[in-house]
Amino acid sequence: MKANKPSLILFFLALFCTIIFDCTEQDFLAVYAKAIVLPAIFFYFLISSNYKVGKTEGFIFLFCFVGHVCELMEMEVSEIGGVVSFLIVYLLLLRFFIVSHERIKLRRKDVLPVFIVVVFIVYLLISVLSLQSDSMKKFNFIYTFYGIVLSILSYFSFVSYITRGTYITLLMSLMAISYIFSDIFYIFSEYFSFSVVLVLIRDTTQILAYFFMVEYFLEKSKAEKKILYYD
Repeated sequence: MKANKPSLILFFLALFCTIIFDCTEQDFLAVYAKAIVLPAIFFYFLISSNYKVGKTEGFIFLFCFVGHVCELMEMEVSEIGGVVSFLIVYLLLLRFFIVSHERIKLRRKDVLPVFIVVVFIVYLLISVLSLQSDSMKKFNFIYTFYGIVLSILSYFSFVSYITRGTYITLLMSLMAISYIFSDIFYIFSEYFSFSVVLVLIRDTTQILAYFFMVEYFLEKSKAEKKILYYD
């Protein structure tokens, strides 16, 4: 067994336990299961990258951890702390995408799919922001800015996949989709009464977003090493 496999197995085991405990409303056990998720995927990344972590990746993991802790605390003040933490994560990811990838060049055949993507993202942004709880109304500007940053991040990911269609851009898109649905269904779970379906989608997408993010980092690192090797 490879050295990184135990961490990955632990990650998916924590994912499974989180879903089971949340769906059965075993909040105490769910907190312990969720607490394992981020350390497990971080150690998987650390081992897979030969213990080399860039500054941007390091800060992304740091703020993911802070946001994760804020979510587990389940206090009013921690909710806005979690939003700010993941807002920083999205800003760092967006910067990482812009710096690390070539400029997007649209072809004529890409115009229609890109237009559909833009309409879809704008529709989701407006629809979700219209479902405002009391806490969202108090921090309306932050939530709006949060939604705009996530929309731009998603646009960059989806358009990169449409124009390039590589495995790396696929991971970018899967990560963006996971973050979108994680945030949407988190708001739904706060806005509506308890539902197993809402909890299932929220937990699955939130935790898988970490997995796709780490896989993206690893694949991007491999691609950069290949470029240096051939140069």
